[in-house]
Amino acid sequence: MTDQQTIAIRPGGPADAATVLRLFDTAIAWLAARGRTGQWGTEPASTDPRRIAQADAWATGGGLHLAMLGDRAVGALVVGSATEYVPPATEPELYVNLLLTDRAYAGHGIGARLLAYAGELARDRGLGLLRVDCYGGDDRALVRFYEGCGFIATDRFTVERPGRAPWPGQVLERRLA
Repeated sequence: MTDQQTIAIRPGGPADAATVLRLFDTAIAWLAARGRTGQWGTEPASTDPRRIAQADAWATGGGLHLAMLGDRAVGALVVGSATEYVPPATEPELYVNLLLTDRAYAGHGIGARLLAYAGELARDRGLGLLRVDCYGGDDRALVRFYEGCGFIATDRFTVERPGRAPWPGQVLERRLA
């Protein structure tokens, strides 16, 4: 297992949109190989104009952070404001808009390290609440991952997607001391 302390985290920028898409592509392929297509489907993000635009926006928006093992980006975190489809927070918060890890390093604590970093960012900004939403369908494995990182499931929601099946989501929160 990789020691989480050896994972460096650096700010992302415009040149990192391709890295976000690479991480998306590996995650989608990994999920699809396991029959878990409800979260992001089966097509690579790097061929989806909506995902390409989203990666560009994240890379230029100031909230992208990359987990690095040496020269290789092995995870991505985007923080900012909550997405429009989740119930609003009742207090100031920092919202995790994206968490991706390189599936070649699954089980190495990269996602947990990035979430801990998000907590540090929130505390540095004087915020006591960190929230995230995730895919809440199938066996809810992703929900359990976040719960294992200290988050508590709060609101369930559904994103209606014209021409596609509805997307079941789960909001989770973690109070910061």
